[in-house]
Amino acid sequence: MAKVQKSNADKIEKKAEAPKKALSVKGAEANVDVKSAEAELEQDDLAAFKAAKKREEEEGISRMIKDVTARKAATSNVSLESFDWEAFDRKGFGEGYSAKDRQEMDKIYGGTIASVNESEVVKGTVVGINDRDVILNIGFKSDGLVPLAEFKDMTNLKIGDVVDLFIEERENAMGQLVLSRRKAKLVKGWEYVQTALDKDQVIEGFVKRRTKGGLIVDVFGIEAFLPGSQIDVKPIRDFDIYVNKNIEVKVVKINYTNDNVVVSHKVLIEKDLEQQKAAILTNLEKGQVLEGVIKNMTNFGVFIDLGGVDGLLHITDISWGRINHPEELLKLDQVVKVVVLDFDEDKRRISLGMKQLSAHPWDSLAADIAVGSKVKGKIVNVADYGAFLELQPGVEGLIHVSEMSWSQHLRNPQDFIKVGDELNAVVLTIDRAERKMSLGIKQLTEDPWTRQEILAKYAVGTRHKGIVRNLTNFGLFIELEEGIDGLVHVSDLSWTKKIKHPSEFTKVGDSIEVQVLELDAVNRRLALSHKHLEENPWDTFETIFTVGSVHKSTIISKNDKGVVIELPYGIEGFCSLKNLAKEDGSKAEVGESYDFKVLEFSKEDRRITLSLKATWSAEEEKVAPKKKAAPAKGKTIDKINQESEKSTLGDLEALSALKEKMKSKPAGEGN
Repeated sequence: MAKVQKSNADKIEKKAEAPKKALSVKGAEANVDVKSAEAELEQDDLAAFKAAKKREEEEGISRMIKDVTARKAATSNVSLESFDWEAFDRKGFGEGYSAKDRQEMDKIYGGTIASVNESEVVKGTVVGINDRDVILNIGFKSDGLVPLAEFKDMTNLKIGDVVDLFIEERENAMGQLVLSRRKAKLVKGWEYVQTALDKDQVIEGFVKRRTKGGLIVDVFGIEAFLPGSQIDVKPIRDFDIYVNKNIEVKVVKINYTNDNVVVSHKVLIEKDLEQQKAAILTNLEKGQVLEGVIKNMTNFGVFIDLGGVDGLLHITDISWGRINHPEELLKLDQVVKVVVLDFDEDKRRISLGMKQLSAHPWDSLAADIAVGSKVKGKIVNVADYGAFLELQPGVEGLIHVSEMSWSQHLRNPQDFIKVGDELNAVVLTIDRAERKMSLGIKQLTEDPWTRQEILAKYAVGTRHKGIVRNLTNFGLFIELEEGIDGLVHVSDLSWTKKIKHPSEFTKVGDSIEVQVLELDAVNRRLALSHKHLEENPWDTFETIFTVGSVHKSTIISKNDKGVVIELPYGIEGFCSLKNLAKEDGSKAEVGESYDFKVLEFSKEDRRITLSLKATWSAEEEKVAPKKKAAPAKGKTIDKINQESEKSTLGDLEALSALKEKMKSKPAGEGN
């Protein structure tokens, strides 16, 4: 072959150089001593190169040198089509290769070097494995390395295995092909997940861990969320039993924005359950006894799984006895027998009962329990109208509030009877057919109104002290003793004050002294009075607040008709607005004190009418016609003074002094 200049040979040799990692694995498979060949190629001595070539030809692999050189040229971005084969031959490297050989070589290498793009998934073949990396051939001009850690799931990885690879970079700063199996699995995983959703396929996942509200399931290398409500048709209380186990699911939702996949295991069994439900509802009959499992519990009852269809066992149908919550007798996942009470095939609602499987307790109630019998039981419920006493589970009697005490104005039953109390009672009525019973507690004690001494003890005029038990608009009720109540009318609270409501005078729980006005033992009534503990002061006021007399008084309230005036001794009077004018023409106001003249005095109505204007204008004075004086009933001022020790009108000494002063004054003169 023709010789070429040494400079051209040097250029070709420099382009043929490559790092050790880029040496052909194919050469290694052909038992070529790659290290030896590389060392010799890196030398400038052409004779050494020819000697190496001759040695390789002797070993039957003379073509491998050109193969290695061509691979190096490709790595150095020198295409085979533009390679200067004539210069190669002139240098002596192409000795033994004909034009036909070169064309064949060009054809072979043109088909082995594939074109790849970044961010795509391709197939790769494992061609080498070491302690840290896996060498993979994807048909590109160079092989790629992937960390061995990305093949943890392939415990039996070996040379020749084909795997999916993601091309991150065709050539990084080191000139190397960058691949990733982990990213390839993710890309493929999303493709498989989308296909599973589109085709409604059943796929298998691995439960990695539990999370709030459900489970995290690995499907195709993607973490999907399995909600707790989609695990099974019945509520799952312990998610941990599914962790680290395989589970079949269906993809129900994909959110690419949040990289979120939702799967369901429940949908796999719902179709079978629908068939079971249809079969159960078709054969369902009232009175049919079924077996089920308690799947959910509420304060109003429990839901029972009858094998694909749920039924409600109401709390009132669990036991003949009264219970406050189903958990008192039942527990979750318990297998129970129930009877069908009612069902709606259209709405698929089934009402179940458990107590109906046993005889009603009323049927076994002792025959000797009759009206007048004394019974014992436990309070199971207290209401405003009374309490329920349970004699035995399922047998209850009502103790009405009126049958708890002889007192006619009983307090709320909850004040002295509580749930759980054990009490004795007397049967008042019993109806075994209707299964109803009324009981009484007060009948265990003697009726106080039937005692012989009651008439003498509470005779008219006797005085007693009692407790205020109730207030009404018309008066208040006083309890003198257990079972003995009396009414104090609002008008009998005070001689002098106009009380609109008893709450202005006293409150519930206060102790108050009263006097008996009327006794009706037959009707159990007592009319009481508080004001009658004192003498009627209006007999005295009639002599003090005579028509025309003037008294220093204070305005305490005002309305659209006039003002209320507080007179001496705490008594109240009234002055109309037209008679409220002062001498300067202005009106008197609340809180001011003036001299007022009495225009009218009515002992029967306990009313005193006064006028401010009449004190300075005789023309405007409206004096009521003078009534004939009523008999003083034998009472004189001297006698009133003698009985003043019994009066509670206020300052009795001042009243007495006023009376003495009035004796020395002419009638009608003011004080």
